[in-house]
Amino acid sequence: MPVYAYQCSSCAARFEELQRMTDPPQATCPECGAPGRRLFLPVGVVFRGPGFYATDSRRHSERRREAGGLGR
Repeated sequence: MPVYAYQCSSCAARFEELQRMTDPPQATCPECGAPGRRLFLPVGVVFRGPGFYATDSRRHSERRREAGGLGR
């Protein structure tokens, strides 16, 4: 189950709730009991290796095709 971040509409406290994806976006603030609204936060993505641009670039694929290498 994913963890969703919420912010209280009354005291502005931030908190997290473990909820199913099918659950409605509802949570109450643990500090004051007021309803919270779901926050959309950025997801941490890490690209590792020699470089995803060098291996996934269209220009790179076109050069390989012109040179007689594999490619679409």
